[in-house]
Amino acid sequence: MSNHTSPTGALPQLPESMWRKTTALPAFEPLKNDIETDVLIAGAGIVGITTAYLLVQAGLKVAVIDAGKILDGTTGYTTAKITAQHALIYDKLLNHFGKDGARLYYEANEEALGFIADTIKTRKIDCQFRREDAYLYADSDEQLQKLEAEWKAYKELDLPAEWLDSLSLPLSAKGAIVLKNQAQFHPLHYLRDLAEFVAENGGTFYENTTMRDPAEDLEDGRLKLSSEDGHTVICRHAVSASHFPFIDGKGLYFARLYSERSYAVAFEPEQPYPGGMYINCGNPKRSLRSAELNGKTVVIAGGESHKTGKNDCTIKCYEALAEFGQSVLGVKSIPYRWSTQDLVTMDDVPYIGRLTEDRRNIYVATGFAKWGMTSSTVSAHLIRDLILDKENRYERLFTPSRFKADPAIKNLVRQNADVANEWVSGKVELVHLKPEDLVPGQGAVVKHNGKRAGAYRDDDGLLYLVDTTCTHMGCEVKWNEAERSWDCPCHGSRFDYKGAVIEGPATKDLPRLHRQPEQMKS
Repeated sequence: MSNHTSPTGALPQLPESMWRKTTALPAFEPLKNDIETDVLIAGAGIVGITTAYLLVQAGLKVAVIDAGKILDGTTGYTTAKITAQHALIYDKLLNHFGKDGARLYYEANEEALGFIADTIKTRKIDCQFRREDAYLYADSDEQLQKLEAEWKAYKELDLPAEWLDSLSLPLSAKGAIVLKNQAQFHPLHYLRDLAEFVAENGGTFYENTTMRDPAEDLEDGRLKLSSEDGHTVICRHAVSASHFPFIDGKGLYFARLYSERSYAVAFEPEQPYPGGMYINCGNPKRSLRSAELNGKTVVIAGGESHKTGKNDCTIKCYEALAEFGQSVLGVKSIPYRWSTQDLVTMDDVPYIGRLTEDRRNIYVATGFAKWGMTSSTVSAHLIRDLILDKENRYERLFTPSRFKADPAIKNLVRQNADVANEWVSGKVELVHLKPEDLVPGQGAVVKHNGKRAGAYRDDDGLLYLVDTTCTHMGCEVKWNEAERSWDCPCHGSRFDYKGAVIEGPATKDLPRLHRQPEQMKS
């Protein structure tokens, strides 16, 4: 059965991003020689491409490098809502950053939305851009109390929103906040245009090129970086736009971020979709937005978030979203399903700015907590201004060097205690399965030659065995059924079933325990 001929209401056999499948992207060669440039950007997602777009416009020479293909990371697997309504955020911001900080956060994201809209209009980009109202709703009495606190924050900050007692969709809403005139789009159609502009105006892209940490400081103030293949890049500025920072610089980012996976299904609804973008304020998380696919309206249901490596049966996340879609609008068919991984900071505000106080020409943008469309655009403008030595009023709010004792320190302690628990529990977990127990399409931790191993038997019966010790800091990876990957519950590294790195912070593959996959014995 092909991925897109599933019976009515059934999930596609394999995950695949609708955005990726409906976008023809240019291909670029790996870095094959030493280069010099004004700015090196590591990561060709929305942060990297938007930053390159702005810097090329400013007359700088820019090289963008990606460990895989352009737009094949988190950006290619988003739900692509462009909004300053980031779930329950403004009450938190008021408490921890004050009124000025909370208002700056809103204005930064609204300006990002405006930039995207203006760029699409100026460049005449065909990317399904549409203004939509954004709705944050409560579906329980407990969540209603939190939503009322959020509404109080909206009023204190004078945000242009309204309170609603009900919604037109059958979402069991007990109350909602609507933020008008937000937007949605096809993110890859938008970013393909920006990437083409960069390439046409002197910027260069290199795919399948991984950079090493650390960066070397040269006497003339420039940086020298090396790729895994041994080629060097000399630059005046380096930008880590690679989701997880590819350079740590003693910033301890792996301890200040945690990773979450979330899921999406695109379905053709039985009932007409009334418009708008919706997200609840409770758990499990649920969101809705519409899109166009082959001349028809599809609805993207997103949510089911959990910490990476913390869900033993991830296919149930997709099933829950399909059931949600059925309950709200009815489901004719589900052409696509996909998942993504997001990083979250300890205080829910992204880290954007200089990597550390003593590495002032290395910049980072990370921790967008699922709100990457506006946060990435904020990042690109802030990093551009830092590189050009221009004042930016958002620098202090987003600086990675900030320290807020509450809640950041409590979350830091909790997160790293969780990491320690995962490290220990993974080492002592009892394993009973053997490789020969697996049927085609099944993966699991098994006992191989008396030791723990990760095993996956593909649909043709070939067996792949890998070491289950994460190459980042030694935690034990867990099998992700829905994505057919090995996920680390400590810091979020992910590997495919052959052991190759999918997501950092790990940079080295899991060791293969077979030189060639082993055929299933009859």
